Amino acid sequence: MLGTDRTTFRTCPLCEATCGLELTVQDDHVTRIRGDREDVFSHGFICPKGSTLRQLHDDPDRLRGPLIRRDGELVPATWEEAFAEVERLLLPVVAEHGRDSVGAYLGNPNAHNLSGVLYVKPFLRSLGTKNLFSASTVDQRPKELANSWLFGGGLTVAVPDLDRTDYLLILGANPYASNGSLATAPDWPGRIEAIRARGGRLVVVDPRRSRTAEEADWHLAIRPGTDAMLLAAVVTSISEAGRIDTGPAGEWLVGLTETLGALAPFTAEAVAATVGIEAAEIRQLAMELADAPTAAVYGRIGTTTAEFGTLAGWLVDVVNMVTGNLDQPGGAMFPKAAAGSANTRGASRVGRALRTGRHHSRVRGLAETLGELPVACLAEEIDTPGEGQVRALFTIAGNPVLSTPNSARLDAAMATLDCYVAVDIYLNETTRHAHVVLPPPSAFEKDHYDLVFNQLAIRNVANWSPAALPAADGHPQEWEILAKLALIAQGLGADADPALVDDLVVGALLTSAVADEYGPVHGRDPADLLEELGARRGPARLVDLLLRTGPYGDGFGSRTNEVAPGVAPLSLDVLEAHPHGVDLGPLEPRLPDLLRTATGMVEMAAEPFLSDLPRLAAALDQPIPDLVLVGRRDLRSNNSWMHNVEVLVKGKVRCTLHVNPVDADRFGLVDGGVACLSGRVGSLQAPVEVTDSVRPGVVSLPHGWGHDATGARMGVAGRHAGVNANLVADELLLDELSGNAVLNGIPVSLAPC
Repeated sequence: MLGTDRTTFRTCPLCEATCGLELTVQDDHVTRIRGDREDVFSHGFICPKGSTLRQLHDDPDRLRGPLIRRDGELVPATWEEAFAEVERLLLPVVAEHGRDSVGAYLGNPNAHNLSGVLYVKPFLRSLGTKNLFSASTVDQRPKELANSWLFGGGLTVAVPDLDRTDYLLILGANPYASNGSLATAPDWPGRIEAIRARGGRLVVVDPRRSRTAEEADWHLAIRPGTDAMLLAAVVTSISEAGRIDTGPAGEWLVGLTETLGALAPFTAEAVAATVGIEAAEIRQLAMELADAPTAAVYGRIGTTTAEFGTLAGWLVDVVNMVTGNLDQPGGAMFPKAAAGSANTRGASRVGRALRTGRHHSRVRGLAETLGELPVACLAEEIDTPGEGQVRALFTIAGNPVLSTPNSARLDAAMATLDCYVAVDIYLNETTRHAHVVLPPPSAFEKDHYDLVFNQLAIRNVANWSPAALPAADGHPQEWEILAKLALIAQGLGADADPALVDDLVVGALLTSAVADEYGPVHGRDPADLLEELGARRGPARLVDLLLRTGPYGDGFGSRTNEVAPGVAPLSLDVLEAHPHGVDLGPLEPRLPDLLRTATGMVEMAAEPFLSDLPRLAAALDQPIPDLVLVGRRDLRSNNSWMHNVEVLVKGKVRCTLHVNPVDADRFGLVDGGVACLSGRVGSLQAPVEVTDSVRPGVVSLPHGWGHDATGARMGVAGRHAGVNANLVADELLLDELSGNAVLNGIPVSLAPC
């Protein structure tokens, strides 16, 4: 007899939109997923990916237990055997070669994963290595640095106030396909359409006529990699017209005069030929931004994965500043997250200048940023002999063989490691090289709270998602896996209790909270607060603590006023009583309190920005490449995560090379044919799709494909393999300020195969 259905709610963890899901569960099996119509943020919206969480959970290729390598083959093992094998492999490497012989790579899914956010840091500290890498340096590191130098925090991001703006300028982003990024909002398409319905205007700057560009009132087909030049010229055009107006935020800006002076050479006429947009159009764009009642400039991955990514990230906000739209309703505003945000803790307007380059990579001397080295140098750190060579590697929820430049070199390097441990649910193109694979539970089997994306949300909300299903007997939670690895790395042994790490983490957070003289529990006894947290363990206990000491928290009894109509000050108990989330209201002006810079001001003219402008100016005199490669996104895909779900990859082949008809004629290509695409580091073959959606001189290939590696165990992905665009991405092409890889605007050559 079938059991009784029950309904549970959770936030989708598959992209940054954080849509609410309604799950129907029967006999510990999810039978239906649909959008949660009562979710306070998404109101029932759901994209094609969200409904496939059940297929991900049920995927026969998803690993249910650990694997260890025996006689060259990965075979099933018990958890005890797997952790013992980690200890057996790792400790001799550290003993013989030191802690810097160990590396770690963190993949993008960690930001979507509560355990990854809370327990990766203690694990990395236990390794004691400087060789830390992440997907951030093929993604948003330039924006993190720009935020740090401007506002004092990498996650202090000015997001577009989509629901109130009159004018939205989008550069290098395609939220109709990506659902948004570094600006968390369910139903970007609906919100964009609402802008236009109320008489607003959408302008998209992109070398492709993307799905978002198709909806635009005006599409400017920029030459890839030149967004910083365009934005500089917009600022200069506004200045030349005498239209600089910093608005109420102007009181908190320093360096305006220096910034305008440094940008003065970047006139519309000076940049037009390089950016591929007429000077008159650049000036028109500038005046439209200056004239709009409210406006928001939003730039994303097309601007950051470029040669001048950090300057572009800076200039996005400079345009918002000089048009009076920073920190104003309808402009670019700062979220106030309920938990985990550094800009809601400690003294306002007190911080330190960000330092980069505190250490450098061994082979190429690339600078550290935010504690990490550029992932573009990971392969050389593994395959170049000498003192400090990486001989042991941990990857946590990542697939760098597909996601990093010159991936063929990294693929070969991975096979030479003495110890490789992967925490992952799949045997993919990277983890197939592992000596030990430790799979965490599925998304249904663990609690969830968006500590990262609530800091980027266009509306202040808080949602708690309890586990919908129990984990299999004996299967540790992900936080326990990471804690075990930390204990092994510290020499405490494979049998050590992961609760030791959990207690250390909560103890450190409590100590910090009671030491914060501006916080709600200053001077309290940590032992008393720990007792009040009760019997919870793991991420749930930490989230409860962060909520209660956050800006809307109950302060362990010190706050009593409602934070929303009918909603008591926050704790985990309160969120559990509101399964559809708590709406904490629209964004409100937060300057100057959120600033954590050394001056307590918005540092428009921070030295790193101004010192990099000569490099930008020099690029105006460089020859324009004949042909460059850019990436693209698809709504049914998220990097390489989602390609083992049949419903998301079936149908028309999407991993095609988009070629403009002009370029197809000059290179002798035909629609449906096969092209050979080559760069400095390698070449690939891809099916051709002739389309005028890309400007001449630009070809486009989506990233995250190339699932044809021997040893990977992803059956559906293998049948829809596609091709890995990073076979031609060059690890020597970097944004100098951030070390971020250049993945848009890669010089390539093209020929029929």
